[in-house]
Amino acid sequence: MKLTIFTPTYNRAYLLQNLYKSLSTQTNMDFEWIIVDDGSTDNTKDLVDKWIKKKTVKIKFFQQENGGKHRAINKGVKEAKGDLFFIVDSDDTLTSDAVEWITRESNEIIHNPDFAGISGIRITPDGKKIGGGSDFGTIDCNSIEIRLKYHISGDMSEVYKTSVLKEFPFPEIKGEKFCPEALVWFRIARKYKMRFIHRGIYVGEYLPDGLTAKITRIRRESPIASSTFYAEHFHDSISLKWKFKAAINFWRFQRAPYNRIYRMLNPLSLLGWLPGKIMRWKDSRIINLS
Repeated sequence: MKLTIFTPTYNRAYLLQNLYKSLSTQTNMDFEWIIVDDGSTDNTKDLVDKWIKKKTVKIKFFQQENGGKHRAINKGVKEAKGDLFFIVDSDDTLTSDAVEWITRESNEIIHNPDFAGISGIRITPDGKKIGGGSDFGTIDCNSIEIRLKYHISGDMSEVYKTSVLKEFPFPEIKGEKFCPEALVWFRIARKYKMRFIHRGIYVGEYLPDGLTAKITRIRRESPIASSTFYAEHFHDSISLKWKFKAAINFWRFQRAPYNRIYRMLNPLSLLGWLPGKIMRWKDSRIINLS
């Protein structure tokens, strides 16, 4: 069983060095590192070329026109040779035994058709769980249940079977450069479960220039992908509270074709119309002021 570590990057040469160091010192070096450069204008290529020549880490490097992280992921999955696929962002690092741990723990589920993969947790450099939450041990469930049934908080660090990601590619919508990752993770969750383990393997912090810092503007600029996620999530087996939240956010970001709108037209979803439009108006004011 082999592991593909995948990193999408865009003008992050100044940060990639840290990730490279963490990968070059793994206790298990049996992995490939695929980097997809999503149209960078910095010295990313020159930096990666130097690492390729060193041959410390098995690196495959690809460049593409700027199209968003989801398109980069699709490219990485297409090129991956590993049985498992681990997305590690360019501003983050791994613990020194992350590959060893993933390989060992995945042995129990790799041939089980009910599982899409395994997950550790994300931690800060000082070892604290990002997003908080207590030790939950090991839980076998899907990616929707881990939040809404078991009420586990904090950031997870999912490692998917490459075959599952090939089955559920990210939709590439013309004119949109963003797709909520949860759109695909939840589609997978409706068919497969994960093994979630409270073990820190992924080290990171949210940076000011990351997606998280400007997510509202990004979602508005990709309305079809954004509203599709909330439309689909509305129909999941979730509580009325979460259905209402999905309905509000659907109308908040909605600019999708009418055939997608019809999927939301029931009394509860329509209750989200007014608060969703109010949130959209507030978003517009904040964006215009920024």
